Amino acid sequence: MLIRAAVSADAPAMACLLNQIIAIGGTTAHQHPKSAEVVCADYVDGPDCITCVVAIDNDALIGWQAIGWWQGDAHIGTFVQPGVQARGVGVQMFALTFTIARQAGLRDIHAAIRADNQPGLAYYARICFVDDSIDPGFALNDGRVVGRVNRRLTL
Repeated sequence: MLIRAAVSADAPAMACLLNQIIAIGGTTAHQHPKSAEVVCADYVDGPDCITCVVAIDNDALIGWQAIGWWQGDAHIGTFVQPGVQARGVGVQMFALTFTIARQAGLRDIHAAIRADNQPGLAYYARICFVDDSIDPGFALNDGRVVGRVNRRLTL
């Protein structure tokens, strides 16, 4: 598996993976599909992007992870191909993400995780994020209340 910095040409595959995860539901607060152009601007090369890395296996994108500015803080998002989660892809991506974040001068990375996303909560705990606050009333755009756990990693 190759972990490398994302480039704009990765955006179509990144959008495809994100949209697959959105369609399945349950592990992301995103509820509507995103175009490759939006993914590129929001996660790869837009003004609020800090870093974005991808995981490539057998010439296929199987994961991506990005840090960007959101509500004044550096927030991380991690997306891994269904069927290969919990096999170390996220941990391997985070090794490069962590290095780039430190080089960028970040002091903290924040993660906002759906409270019902048990795999996501386990992943961020595994890479040493700690609870910062809990929002039990967090609701998705469709009105479903799922709660949110806000975690932070001090670099």
